[in-house]
Amino acid sequence: MTALVQSVAKWNNVAAGIRPEAVVGFVPTMGALHRGHGALLEEARSRCSVVVASIFVNPIQFDQKSDYDLYPRVLEDDVKFCTARGVDYIFAPPDHEMYPEPQRVFVDVKEVTEHLCGRNRPGHFRGVATVVLKLFQILRPALAFFGEKDYQQLALVRRLVRDLNVPLQVVGVPTVRESDGLAMSSRNRRMNLRERASAPCLYKALLAAQQSIARGERNVVAIKEHAGQLLLGITEITIEYFELVDPDTIRPVDVVAAPVRAALAVWIGNTRLIDNVLCEPPALPIEHHKNHPEFARNQIKTVDHVSSTM
Repeated sequence: MTALVQSVAKWNNVAAGIRPEAVVGFVPTMGALHRGHGALLEEARSRCSVVVASIFVNPIQFDQKSDYDLYPRVLEDDVKFCTARGVDYIFAPPDHEMYPEPQRVFVDVKEVTEHLCGRNRPGHFRGVATVVLKLFQILRPALAFFGEKDYQQLALVRRLVRDLNVPLQVVGVPTVRESDGLAMSSRNRRMNLRERASAPCLYKALLAAQQSIARGERNVVAIKEHAGQLLLGITEITIEYFELVDPDTIRPVDVVAAPVRAALAVWIGNTRLIDNVLCEPPALPIEHHKNHPEFARNQIKTVDHVSSTM
């Protein structure tokens, strides 16, 4: 049975009863859960003896109040969703529990937040980093699971954990998609039927970039122009950015000389959507791959997968 915990004091009582040898896995969410969140919860359940999900719509990461007000809040449905996936505890505090006083201390992660979403959403990633660290401090997990759909957020959390010596492992989980390729998101429900019909072209554009790079194209301008053709002329879509970035620093690259992330953000009507894919150029020497952060993380995932099936 999944237990709902809504205060830090109650969580401290719960934590005192968790066995010292237990491996606590944590999945942070803002609720309105879907199969993408389900993949995170299921990965946590397969690797951890205790699974905790948080449901908290974090006010300090929204750069537009209207976006915060519109964010779906369906706690009863989310509890059922978590229960069906074997979650042990849901930490769902009200705003005043997480921010009992005006917040005066913030976490500001440099470099990885300066491009993509960080360029157009001032204060967003400062709010994300701050609430993530607060949740880590409250819940004290051994592993924390984040989806690759929000890849810039994943890179931010990895940097935060490394630089601040937070004693946990960050686990990236592949993006879960609808049958037509659209990345699952709580925002998808905001689109009308016409907008939803246009949305799969985001993934098609990313795949076009991925395929160009796989064929050996390394000119960033040419790659972006080719992929961007799939988005142009669709009246419902306004492109905010389409970039090829280093997977570790999230800095846009001038030429594809190593694995990159193709990442985009668009507005479809009044709904903002993001997505990304890993793109790998062909025939790079193995020594080049071994020194690349994405290669190293993939090797760790492979080892983890093998060990979990033994």
